[in-house]
Amino acid sequence: MARKNKRSKGLTGTLCQKLGQLLALSSDPQAEPGKPYLLENDGMLSLQFDALCLQSEMNIDDPDQLVFSYTRAMMSFLLFEPSPKRIAMIGLGGGSLAKYCYRYLPGAEIAVVEINPDVIALRNEFAIPADDARFKVLLGDGAIFVKESSDLFDVLMVDGFDTTGLPDELCSQQFYDDCFASLADDGIMVANLWSTDGLHGALASRIETSFAGRIVMVNADDSPNKIVLAFKNSGLTLSPARIKQHVNALAQSHPLNFQAKSKKLIAALAAGAMHSAAPE
Repeated sequence: MARKNKRSKGLTGTLCQKLGQLLALSSDPQAEPGKPYLLENDGMLSLQFDALCLQSEMNIDDPDQLVFSYTRAMMSFLLFEPSPKRIAMIGLGGGSLAKYCYRYLPGAEIAVVEINPDVIALRNEFAIPADDARFKVLLGDGAIFVKESSDLFDVLMVDGFDTTGLPDELCSQQFYDDCFASLADDGIMVANLWSTDGLHGALASRIETSFAGRIVMVNADDSPNKIVLAFKNSGLTLSPARIKQHVNALAQSHPLNFQAKSKKLIAALAAGAMHSAAPE
C-alpha cells in the first residue's frame, strides 16, 4: 500500500511523523493530522498521510497504470500463475494493485482488506471499482483476515504499510504462518518489504521459515523495495523454463514488460536469491 520516505520506528520515526504533519498542514491547512489526504500535481493524484509519506499515486489519465515500480514487481507472480482464480490483498491505499488485477485478470475474484476507513472513503477519487460479484473491499485487520478466512487463495498480496512502516501484526512469524495456511495448494504469497529500515532481512527469514525455504526475492527498479515471492507447493519447480513459458502469453494481455521481469527472476534464482534472506 505504501511507497514511502520510510521512517524507522521509535523516537526518530515519531519526530519525522510530527515534522511531516507540520509540513502537510503548511501545504494544506485543511489536512487533519493522521488522516489521509489528496494532492494533485502534474496529472498525478497522490494519497498521503503527511508530507513525508507518499502512500499511493495515480495517473489521472490512466487510472489503472501501475505508477510505482514496486507494484509492477509484485505482479511478477503472474510468471508462475498467469490465471489466478482467487486473489486476496492486504492494504488498499490508492488501489493500484486492486485496479490492475480487476482489469487485467477478469477471471479472478478479488478481496482487498484495509484497516483504515478513511482510506476506503477515498476509493472513488482513485477510480477503484465498486464492489460486485468478483470484487470487494473489506474494512478489517489483515492479520485477522488471513487467520480466520475460510477461503483459500491462489495469490495473497501483502502491502499493508502505514505511516510508521509495516505494522508488527503484519510481519510476525505467526502472521506468515497464517498466510501460508490461507493459500491453496499451489498458492503464492507476494510481500512488499522496505530495504532501508533494517528489518527486511529478518522479515524475509520469517517468510522463508513459514514457507520452508521456497522463496525468491527481487528488487524494484528504482526504489528500496524488495519483493518476496513465497510458494506453498513443495513440489513446485522454480525453474527458468517455468518462468519463460508464460512470458509470451502475458505480453499479449498485459501492458507490463514481463520479458524484463522474467530475466530479473531468472537472475535472482541463479544468484541464489532463494537463500538471500539472511539479515544484512
